[in-house]
Amino acid sequence: MARAVSTRRQVAVSILAWVVALAIFFPILWTVLTSFKTEAEAIASPPSFLFFDWTLENYGEVQERSDYFRHFMNSVVISLGSTLLGLLIAIPAAWSMAFVPAKRTKDVLMWMLSTKMLPPVGVLIPIYLLFRDTGLLDTRTGLVIVLTLINLPIIIWMLYTYFKEIPGEILEAARMDGATLWSEIVHVLTPMAVPGIASTLLLNVILAWNEAFWTLNLTAAKAAPLTAFIASYSSPEGLFYAKLSAASTMAIAPILIIGWFSQKQLVRGLTFGAVK
Repeated sequence: MARAVSTRRQVAVSILAWVVALAIFFPILWTVLTSFKTEAEAIASPPSFLFFDWTLENYGEVQERSDYFRHFMNSVVISLGSTLLGLLIAIPAAWSMAFVPAKRTKDVLMWMLSTKMLPPVGVLIPIYLLFRDTGLLDTRTGLVIVLTLINLPIIIWMLYTYFKEIPGEILEAARMDGATLWSEIVHVLTPMAVPGIASTLLLNVILAWNEAFWTLNLTAAKAAPLTAFIASYSSPEGLFYAKLSAASTMAIAPILIIGWFSQKQLVRGLTFGAVK
């Protein structure tokens, strides 16, 4: 029988959850509000929260100065391209680790994850030189490749945990019915792991969308995504807080909307296999 929870405790936990949520969301809210202020109001002390002269001129100036939609399309192509390419590689890799017996599987997984602990700046120069010599510098293709390799360990780790929750007997039954290896992965394993694959896709789209280090160092103008779009508003002439806030709002709005509408699928995927 489940233990009863007192009303006082429920109220206390709810208040605490709201406080934490507001503390996390407040910087985003402040950025959005600042984007509707003039530059003078943006740096005013004490700052005004809601009672100020709302204006849309920052968004117009941002679009005139930088082509937002070109940067937006670069971010879409780079984030989706790197995630889909990563899934094409990670699904067979995670399948082999989850269902093919091997003594060193955990060691291989730990080694893959350890590559995420390497500071990116440690390999910046060789990767930059490789991209320069192969013509991949400042191209969408180059960023898709490098972000795929960066996020691949996380994709494989997540898919491995989801695949391990699927009973191996189901795959054995498919083999007995004559399923080939490709049919087993595509028609049996993948449909059963859709929640996990969807959550993996969403999380890695967000990671690729927010990646700043590689996008700032491997692009100049042609393939610059929204992270470079935001960085362009920090200049030697000074920080323009209202315009910077408008650029930031335009950059984070698409991913916030996607996260809001896909939160149920995301939670379902993250809890996939947690309860048997």
